[in-house]
Amino acid sequence: MASRSSDPKSNCINGSGKVTEMSTVKDIMIKVIRDQPEDSDFDEILRELAFVKMVNRGLEDSDAGRTVSHEEMEQRMRSWQK
Repeated sequence: MASRSSDPKSNCINGSGKVTEMSTVKDIMIKVIRDQPEDSDFDEILRELAFVKMVNRGLEDSDAGRTVSHEEMEQRMRSWQK
């Protein structure tokens, strides 16, 4: 896997699911938009942009050690069902 920068502006998920280095948020957005099918509508493109942002945020959290174990998440989910 490619290394990830700690700068959220420099991370981007490419079409193969790999993180690549990009220089600006604008570059990331342009790449995401260009990777969409020609018949994509506005909402589909916005969803994809939001998805990339959420994935990058999750990767940053993981790199910083801000994670929850599987067991802890199971306990949390069980408490929601009560």
